[in-house]
Amino acid sequence: MAKTKPAAAQNIKNKITEQTAHKALETILTYIGENPQREGLKETPKRVIKSWQKLYGGYAQKPESVLKTFTEGSCDEMVILKDIEFYSMCEHHMMPFFGTISIGYLPDKKVIGISKLARLVEIYSRRLQIQEKLVAQIADSLMQHLKPLGVMVVCKAKHMCISSRGIEKHKAEMITSALRGVFNKNEVRQEFLQFVQKV
Repeated sequence: MAKTKPAAAQNIKNKITEQTAHKALETILTYIGENPQREGLKETPKRVIKSWQKLYGGYAQKPESVLKTFTEGSCDEMVILKDIEFYSMCEHHMMPFFGTISIGYLPDKKVIGISKLARLVEIYSRRLQIQEKLVAQIADSLMQHLKPLGVMVVCKAKHMCISSRGIEKHKAEMITSALRGVFNKNEVRQEFLQFVQKV
């Protein structure tokens, strides 16, 4: 089952002011050998904090807030939204990873607005993440709130932590998947993969 942000973590955040975060960023700039008081960097902590509202905005949202379901218009066939673009931050190095996510589900009397699938991706990708956990959280959330016969999520992404540091492999892509319910059956899984691999 997908989990929202732990209450303890939320309580810690509530005790930390923007001024405290600003000072911490100045310390980091000093640590890497910079002068946080020089002209080009004076406003950097403030800009970084503002950018975090978008980069980590998923912590402020709950999946159930976007997963409104409908019985009208339900169908018995597979529903797929492919190539949803996403941008996330790796929790190991706090560096970006980005790519596309494709989601398929087999309804059981209920469907969901197609844009809500993309919003669900935003909620979980706009947090510190690892790719394996990202697909699992999306799949588990849909199973919990939509209650379909099954869900499959496939993610393809490039990671800056492998291309800009460490082994420095620029063309490497990571592919992960999460299968739930009837998608564990080979024929259902293959139908989904055929759809998402088509141009």
